[in-house]
Amino acid sequence: MDTNEEKRLKELLKEKEGEIMALKRKLSQFEKSQTITQELFEKVIPLTPLEDKSSLSNEEIMRYSRQLLLPELSVQGQLNLSKTSVLVVGCGGLGCPLAQYLAAAGIGRLGLLDYDEVELSNLHRQVLHGEQNRGQAKALSAANAVKRLNSAVQCVPYHLQLSPENALQLIQQYDIVADCSDNVPTRYLVNDACVLSGRPLVSASALRMEGQLTVYNYCGGPCYRCLYPVPPPAETVTNCSDGGVLGVVPGIMGCLQALEVLKIASGRGSSCGQQLVMFDALETRFRSIKLRPKQANCAVCGENPSVTQLVDYEAFCGSAATDKCQNLNLLSRDQRITVKEYKTVLDNADPHILLDVRPDVEVDICHLPFSLNIPLSSLEERKSDQIQLLRDRISQLKQQMAGDHQPPVFVICKLGNFSQKAVQVLEKMNGSEVDRITVKDICGGLMAWASAVDPTFPQY
Repeated sequence: MDTNEEKRLKELLKEKEGEIMALKRKLSQFEKSQTITQELFEKVIPLTPLEDKSSLSNEEIMRYSRQLLLPELSVQGQLNLSKTSVLVVGCGGLGCPLAQYLAAAGIGRLGLLDYDEVELSNLHRQVLHGEQNRGQAKALSAANAVKRLNSAVQCVPYHLQLSPENALQLIQQYDIVADCSDNVPTRYLVNDACVLSGRPLVSASALRMEGQLTVYNYCGGPCYRCLYPVPPPAETVTNCSDGGVLGVVPGIMGCLQALEVLKIASGRGSSCGQQLVMFDALETRFRSIKLRPKQANCAVCGENPSVTQLVDYEAFCGSAATDKCQNLNLLSRDQRITVKEYKTVLDNADPHILLDVRPDVEVDICHLPFSLNIPLSSLEERKSDQIQLLRDRISQLKQQMAGDHQPPVFVICKLGNFSQKAVQVLEKMNGSEVDRITVKDICGGLMAWASAVDPTFPQY
């Protein structure tokens, strides 16, 4: 063999061996990061600090070039983003666009926390998830989508429910927290943990055709408790599962959250520390309300705080800390029947009235054909035409029944919450505004009917 050819091949072999060693090191680092990510996915473990870079690489300059051209950001602002960590609490309608834009902008580390799994009803608004992710943990689904967008961002998924036991440990590892949850207990929990940890909280909400945004615990501004020292009654709280939402509305509010997070992280600063931004999607209109300042008597951020450690927020708020529909318990057991017990009433052809108290828009989606629809709002407002309709039906039923038995009225809604309220309203009307009746709520409503009695009935 030619000596020069032999020399060339040996040099090539040495070069390839070097490449193989580099690939092995990269693989080892990847496997290590995957192990850490899996541990983080199921629990909270300490994170290493982000690298404090003094310059951008050529690849970073190219990737972020369009925002680097902005005097409001510049190279220093981009470097600030790269060393900032953000925890997103909730990977739903707000969290998905928020996480997407933070990753695209080059935030250093992104923590994605959600206890829930992807469902078909999520997909119209939770745009990081797809049909193939149904049944997958939202935190992991969102993290995988974010990594596909920008692999340079450290993305840490947490498939767990934020609680008083883990919130401080988790939040203290992040520079900024974004509250994308959809329930009152979590809002109080995140707020208190941010105050105790000294972290700014970028908070948003979206329901039906409206959205709200503000930044709490920022530059001497108020916290959530300053504005809402006492939680609202559980039965007055509505979420997306109850009230509905147009998917683009949380998308808009999540983008606004991302904007405020990026302004804070870059060093530019947020202007929402003492104002509430409100969005009306029907009118396509924004307006801002100036909030009252930080309160000296606030229970958590005031001069003499009574909340110095995290408490039981579900007990404080009287509701569960989940984004699922809450289950109210307003009635005694003898005022309620199960869907299977109601099925027996139907099978026996017992005379009765089935009163559906959902809004008309929900009745249009699906209903039992033999039900009478009078919305809860009409009962509460004592609308005369609707009350007369119920009186007429009761009168017809009494004619079918022998003796002096009180006509039975079974009340149903989607999940058994509105129907319980309706039973309470009807009990007050019983014998005065309507003839005496026996009123019972059907536990779990139509969704329980679909699950336990008729699997062909639509679920929504």
